[in-house]
Amino acid sequence: MAAGPRATADTAPAAGAGEVEGEHIKPFTPEKAKEIIMSLQQPAIFCNMAVDWPAQHWTAEHLSEVLHGKQIRFRMGMKRTDTVPQFETTCGYVEATLEEFLTWNCDQSPLSGPFRDYDHSKFWAYADYKYFVSLFDDKTDIFEGVIWSDFGFPGRNGRESTLWIGSMGAHTPCHLDSYGCNLVFQVQGRKRWHLFPPEDTPFLYPTRIPYEESSVFSKINVVNPDLKRFPRFCKARRHMVTLNPGQVLFVPRHWWHYVESIDPVTVSINSWIELVEETSHEVNCRYLNRAVSALFDYYRTSKVVEVQAMRTNREHMKKEGLNVHNHMEMEQTGSQDLSLGVVKQEAASLFGPDLVPVILTSEELPSKTGSIFEGDGKDFVGEDGEHSGKLHCTKRQRMMSKSEDAIVEQNASNSNMAPSQTLISTDDLLDCLLNPQVTRIVAQLLIQGRSLWF
Repeated sequence: MAAGPRATADTAPAAGAGEVEGEHIKPFTPEKAKEIIMSLQQPAIFCNMAVDWPAQHWTAEHLSEVLHGKQIRFRMGMKRTDTVPQFETTCGYVEATLEEFLTWNCDQSPLSGPFRDYDHSKFWAYADYKYFVSLFDDKTDIFEGVIWSDFGFPGRNGRESTLWIGSMGAHTPCHLDSYGCNLVFQVQGRKRWHLFPPEDTPFLYPTRIPYEESSVFSKINVVNPDLKRFPRFCKARRHMVTLNPGQVLFVPRHWWHYVESIDPVTVSINSWIELVEETSHEVNCRYLNRAVSALFDYYRTSKVVEVQAMRTNREHMKKEGLNVHNHMEMEQTGSQDLSLGVVKQEAASLFGPDLVPVILTSEELPSKTGSIFEGDGKDFVGEDGEHSGKLHCTKRQRMMSKSEDAIVEQNASNSNMAPSQTLISTDDLLDCLLNPQVTRIVAQLLIQGRSLWF
C-alpha cells in the first residue's frame, strides 16, 4: 500500500521550495514544512524530504557494524492473532547484539545464546524506544545522519530521536502518546500503521494499566477485536497506511496508533516534538478578542443547545463554529492573516505526491482467521500517490446528518442573552481566571465537557 512515489532528481518542486541546480530539490522549505505540521489535524506522509539524509542508507547490518557488538534489549512477543493485546509487561526480554538478532532472524534458531529459548517461527523481536544518546554515546557523529531541521526545527537531529529495529510481526499495542506529536522516518522495510482520531477515544476503551507515563493504552487488539466485550469499537474510524522506506509520517497529538512490522527486518527513527507556536503579546490579545467576538456572534445567531443535544450533534456544532469563523475572516482587513482556519485550508491544498494524507479506511471488520486487511491497499492510495478508492457515507454518518439538519431548522430565540461586547486585555483575563467562582465554573465545564465530547 504505497503512499506516494519516491523522489527523483528531476522531480518538479512544489511552491515554496528553493532551487539549487544539480541538487535534489525538496518539495517544501523548512519554514513551509513546519507551517504544514503546525496546521495539520490528521496524519500525513511527507515524501522526498529525506533524500539526502545519511540515515536514508542505513540498514540493520550497517548499524550492527557501527554498534560493534554492543548489547541491546529486545522485547519478545508471540506470533499469534488473538483478541488480547500483547502489552510490554506480558512479553519476554533478551539482551543481545544486533548481529545475534540478525542471525536468529534468518530463521537460524540457535541452540545456545540469548535467543535460544525463542523459536523464530513462533516469536518476533523488537528493539524499541532506543534513544540515540544512549545507544550511540561514543559515536555522536551518527546524530548528523538525521536532519529534522528540514522540517523547520533548527538544530534537531538524531540526538532527539529514538531507533526502532524489529522482525516481522513486531508491533506496539494501540496507544496514544500523552504529550507531543510524532515524526517517523522509515529507513528499512515497511510498517503498517493503524490510526484513530482523538475523538474516538471512548470507542478504544482507554486504560492506564499497564502504567506508562507517556502512553495511554487501549484494551483492544485493534487488528483482531473482541466486539462482544468491546462493542463500541465498531464506531472507531480506522485510518490505515503502510509506511515505505524514505517516507516520513506525521502523527498529530493524541492520535491513537498501532504499528506493525510487515517485512523481515524494519528500521525506523522517531522524534517526539512539542508544537508550541510562538506569538507576540499583541497577537495573543487579538486571538482572545476574536474568540470573544465569535462567542457574541454565536449568542446572537443561535439557540443555546442542551448538553445532551450537543453530544449527539457535535459535528453540527463544529460546522457552526467554522461558519462563524469564516464570517469573521471576511470582515477582517489587514496585511497579516491570523486565521488558523486559513492555514489549515492552505495545508490541505498542498496535498499531492509529496504530501499524502492518511485517509479513512473501509469500515469492514478484520477477519478472525488470518491477517487483517489482506491485500496491497491500492484501494486507499495508488502507486502514483492519488487516491483511487472512494469513501462511502456510513449508516452512522447518515443518521448524524439527519439529526444535524433538525438542529439547523431550529430558530434562534435567545438573541438577548448576549452580553455587551467589549475588548478584553490580558490583565482582565487574569483577574477573571483567578476568581474562585470562575474556577468553580470552569471545573464544572470540564466535567460537562467529558460527557459532551466523550
